[in-house]
Amino acid sequence: MAHTQHKPTLRVLDILQSLASTEDEGLTLTEIATQIQVPKSTIVPIIHTLRDHKFIEQKNDGRYILGINMFLIGSASQKNITVLNIFKAEMKKIVAQTVEVCQLGVLVDGDVLYLAKEDSPEPIRLVSFVGKRLPAYCTAIGKALLSDYTYKELSELYPDPLRPLTEKTCTDLKKLYEEYTQSKQDGYFKEEGECSLDLNCFALPIRYNNKNIAAISVSIPSFRLTEEKKESTIHALLLAQKDLEHNLSTLGISDNHLLENSFITTL
Repeated sequence: MAHTQHKPTLRVLDILQSLASTEDEGLTLTEIATQIQVPKSTIVPIIHTLRDHKFIEQKNDGRYILGINMFLIGSASQKNITVLNIFKAEMKKIVAQTVEVCQLGVLVDGDVLYLAKEDSPEPIRLVSFVGKRLPAYCTAIGKALLSDYTYKELSELYPDPLRPLTEKTCTDLKKLYEEYTQSKQDGYFKEEGECSLDLNCFALPIRYNNKNIAAISVSIPSFRLTEEKKESTIHALLLAQKDLEHNLSTLGISDNHLLENSFITTL
């Protein structure tokens, strides 16, 4: 039975997701209103209620960040989740082998939502955070997640022109489709400066029940990338992919959307 979504509730969720996706400095009221495309006057009472109940916090400079109660909800939700720990264990192995940042993401409305990250010990590395969202079309992890999409499905996912993040971002939908189709044949997915200049990324999807349910990636600054490092990175990703898909199969999980259903509301 079809139902109409409750707009005030959607605005609460949009506000929380906007704050979850920003850096530590938070967002002003104007920035929140702009991001969720709602007048400031409409969200002021929502903001005040969330603040009063400690779901968000207002800093001394007036900016808003997520509050302690959001942290407590997120922590409680993850107590019974073991699947993420399985992914994190493999991600730690990848970092040990590559000495580079490893990330886990899922596809949400055409974006990559990053669910986990294992940092590199290198002093110069990718600056990112769990809960961040980036357009899937300009990231290696996103291309891996999109790789089962037909061109028609891709066009429906991105009805509007693709917005470039850098001068290297592919904004041609046909070229994007051709690229990830070729990458699927090559056995790995890549991104070279499309999301952040001077950064390269390699990724592989994690499949379960013949569907891409997540993807893992390794990001490498251009000045550290060599052909040998590329090959060792892809090898590490392939080993992790094999182990993760085997472990998921062994667990007998019936929900293909387990990762996003478990974590999206807590990020």
